[in-house]
Amino acid sequence: MIEVHHLENSRSQRVVWLLEELGMEYALVTHQRDPATLLAPDSLRAVHPLGKAPVIRDKARNDRVIAESGAIIDYLILHHDAEGRLAPPRGSDAWERYCFWLHHAEGSGMPPLVMALVFSRLGQPPVPALARPLGRLFARGVEQQYLGPEIRRLRDFWERELAAGPWFAGEAFSAADIQMSFAVLAMAGRGGGLAGYPRLEGFLAACREREAYRRTVSRIGEFRLAGD
Repeated sequence: MIEVHHLENSRSQRVVWLLEELGMEYALVTHQRDPATLLAPDSLRAVHPLGKAPVIRDKARNDRVIAESGAIIDYLILHHDAEGRLAPPRGSDAWERYCFWLHHAEGSGMPPLVMALVFSRLGQPPVPALARPLGRLFARGVEQQYLGPEIRRLRDFWERELAAGPWFAGEAFSAADIQMSFAVLAMAGRGGGLAGYPRLEGFLAACREREAYRRTVSRIGEFRLAGD
């Protein structure tokens, strides 16, 4: 039995989706964000010192605790996907592409999108009222000089790469697509949208059509950036 510690409206949606794709039994423990700060609650620190989600506990392997999305996906594929349904054969060309997208999502894909969300809130509470105009001005400068161009570069890159197939690692759906789905959802919500990017729109539509994804959304909802 896998125990999933899920933070509402967060990256941990991907782990639940992966378990649904694998057809595994799992227990879901949902943690609620602080309504004022939107930060994770202290209850997550009782599971892992970083106090972040996702975290899993594998009760069949001495209650082993694994954190970080990419590490969790690697762990579940290694120990619970003997048939190779969601990852190409190790060492193959497809495996190299799969590994790139599995790690690109968090390594290069999400940081600018998270920064865009943080800067978008500089003109809002809890920033003091007198500081909000300066915060908005600062955020606008960062968006124009850095975040906007960087996010467009990412979106253009993703769109071009999907020309090789409907999924990021090629013709077959894989766990790399589950990992990238969060970044594409974030791009759709606060990264300027997907209008004019038909392959990215098609990717997201294909994800939403999968039965395991629908079961995931039915159970925990679909990820939405704050304010969407």
